Amino acid sequence: MACRGVRGATTVERNEREEILTATQQLLALLIRHNSIEKEDVASATFTVTKDLDAEFPALAARQLGWLDVPLLCGYEISVPGSLGNCIRVLLHWNTDKPQSEIHHVYARGAERLRPDLSNLPAVDLGELDTWINEQMQATKDN
Repeated sequence: MACRGVRGATTVERNEREEILTATQQLLALLIRHNSIEKEDVASATFTVTKDLDAEFPALAARQLGWLDVPLLCGYEISVPGSLGNCIRVLLHWNTDKPQSEIHHVYARGAERLRPDLSNLPAVDLGELDTWINEQMQATKDN
């Protein structure tokens, strides 16, 4: 089994705790669902934020989804003039038998401009996605 990199990014409108957590939960949910990722197979995750985001660690969103045993790390993205602001990025290291060509990277909420070549995913029902996120969070609380 190989360890594959899975990338994703999203943005928020404001530097607010709940907005950072919600956007990160949605991003992780899309990565999980588009790739059929099981948390037991995630080796680690690295999150970065742009310097304008400091209201919360995005890794908390992964903990809320039940990734209690996954090593997580947060850091700042390099500040490059003209780069996308209010941006949260993630790199998952995932143990899988899938070849890299079958991995689906997710760029959402304006972050599609980072990788337009990887942003051809089907439309998402955010209400249904939020229901799934809430179920995952409740299962984490129940355990």
